[in-house]
Amino acid sequence: MRYRLEYFALIVVRAAVRLLPWAIVRGAGTLLGLTFYGLDGAHRRIAVGNLERAFPARTRRECRTIAQSVFAHFGRVLLELLKFSALTREGMLALVEFEGDERARQAYLQRRGVIFLTGHFGFWELNGIVHALRIAPIGVLARSLDNPYLNQALEGLRRSTGNTVIYRRGALRRIMRELQANRGVALLIDQHVIGPEAISVDFFERPAATTSSLAMLALRTGAPVIPVFAIPIAGGRYRMIYEPPVPPPENDSLDAIRGFTQRCTDVLEMYVRRYPELWLWMHRRWRDKDSGDGLPEMFPSASGDGDLAGENGEDAVET
Repeated sequence: MRYRLEYFALIVVRAAVRLLPWAIVRGAGTLLGLTFYGLDGAHRRIAVGNLERAFPARTRRECRTIAQSVFAHFGRVLLELLKFSALTREGMLALVEFEGDERARQAYLQRRGVIFLTGHFGFWELNGIVHALRIAPIGVLARSLDNPYLNQALEGLRRSTGNTVIYRRGALRRIMRELQANRGVALLIDQHVIGPEAISVDFFERPAATTSSLAMLALRTGAPVIPVFAIPIAGGRYRMIYEPPVPPPENDSLDAIRGFTQRCTDVLEMYVRRYPELWLWMHRRWRDKDSGDGLPEMFPSASGDGDLAGENGEDAVET
């Protein structure tokens, strides 16, 4: 019953935002996010604590202000995604500008597939949608939501412009096939990972357990790895930025894998430092004695086993 009620609520909200002007949708998203900031004390404390440790020169008030902006941003992400998904393909592209997308096209010419690296930053879901329209459809690595009705709705949105969704059972084999067919795959690397593929790199000058799966895929396939970020810009538009490829690992030694993973993480950190209000600070990215273990997770649990396992059997690289 709960799953059906959640799905019904989504249908109602989706119908409403599709009829409303963009300004009202963004305002409602901001209000939604700030409401959660006020009600969700556990994740508010995680966000503020993470910000204080990442930016020691900032005051607690400044960190709380950024945390409020983070919650407001993710409220907007939800409603803007629902609004954006109702547009025609021409309408979507009219709201988006691309920077560096020639790097992606050049990468495809190598005929080894392309790995697009990003994180829970900015409007990453919108990037996947419009990437398929401007460049080529991609495979999106994901985990299924507990609620099958919501999961079906999210999968439909991700596939609406031609992308495929790769769930974690058999994910490694699917990813390899996609790359061997010279298709692109989108992976996120900003979640805490445990298991044999976890490797420790510095993120905001603190050790963070990060997936090594990205490095192993790049090494095994030779696929270029291109960081991509989606940021909001003036006029209610979005900019999709494609950074230069990250130099691949030279071999499968621990130092080479760690060095490559660190370079990928450094690119993400550069953007998070530049736009701290756009990253998911309420996630427990760092796990140490001061990280707040025991507090609830930001994401719903996933079920089933897979090839790319992270914390509690979750994907090591996921959306």
